[in-house]
Amino acid sequence: MNERSEYKGNPMIELKWSEDDSYPFRFGIRKAQLILQEIEAIKEFVKDNEKKE
Repeated sequence: MNERSEYKGNPMIELKWSEDDSYPFRFGIRKAQLILQEIEAIKEFVKDNEKKE
């Protein structure tokens, strides 16, 4: 789930696990660009740290 908004005139995106998520992940365009630039490192981090069941 995601919503878009503004903060001090800057575009923001808010990501939630569910509609009731009390702690959404919110960021702007600069952090979004960094996430896209480093997406492979993020994927590797998740893979390396996921709990094995």
